[in-house]
Amino acid sequence: MEVTTLDEFYRQTATLIPEDINREIGHFNVFGFDDLAAKRSKKGVMPYNRRTYYKISIIKGHSTVEYADKVINIEQNALLFATPQIPYNFYPANDQQQHGYFCIFTDEFLVQSKSGVVLDDLPIFRPGGYPIFEVGDEEATEIAAIFAKMHKELSSSYAYKYDLLRNYILELIHYGQKLQPATTLYPSHSASARVSSLFIELLERQFPIESPNQKLKLRTAKDYADRLAVHVNHLNKVLKENTGQTTTHIISSRVVKEAKILLKQTDWNISEIAYCLGFEQVAHFSNFFKKQTTLAPIEFR
Repeated sequence: MEVTTLDEFYRQTATLIPEDINREIGHFNVFGFDDLAAKRSKKGVMPYNRRTYYKISIIKGHSTVEYADKVINIEQNALLFATPQIPYNFYPANDQQQHGYFCIFTDEFLVQSKSGVVLDDLPIFRPGGYPIFEVGDEEATEIAAIFAKMHKELSSSYAYKYDLLRNYILELIHYGQKLQPATTLYPSHSASARVSSLFIELLERQFPIESPNQKLKLRTAKDYADRLAVHVNHLNKVLKENTGQTTTHIISSRVVKEAKILLKQTDWNISEIAYCLGFEQVAHFSNFFKKQTTLAPIEFR
């Protein structure tokens, strides 16, 4: 599973980018689930991955959301705030068609707001927070009305429509932050297994390395713990319980596996391979590789 970029999103949904969407810095768009139903490559399912954009959704109907180490069962309607920092998976119950709206936007789009808002500083997008809320039909109707105004405004010729759209985004954010999380929606009986699974997903998603300019973004146990919104000690404990191995050992083993592939199947020099795998100095990579395999990288090649 790969990172979903904006280009990939439009390709997957067979949706055309509006002609004037890129006239201002940043990106924004809004959709109705019903409008995309016939275009989605996987009907009714949002693939589990990390996206390069923020996303706010109002999803109507019975559904389940997996987010970090939490599983949230939604009986009626869900208001969901997705950040590029943490992957999530949404799927409707009994393969039902989802209804509602969602908008996607980059932080560059909202940074132009006069409020000077920094998205990742907001409680709704902060790691470890509760970004998914179950709402009643009346609340869902109120939220959907905001999205409907977005949808209408986006196609208007109003000169300041993007300022207005930013205000609608902030209205949704504040609506969510005013809601109190229902902690009973977060069962814990299988949290350990979910954290292990999500860790492996994040690890594998960084591979394969396909270009000398590509570099691992998550390199240490703390990097993964931060992304999963758990303490590094908790992550290590969970992985030990479920795999018998430490976080560092699992990461190192996967990095070595990729290093062997690059050494055998590419003509990149050792310095380029070291850089791709997160080593700032070739000597550090060589020492790491020899410790793991008893051979220097050049000897293995």
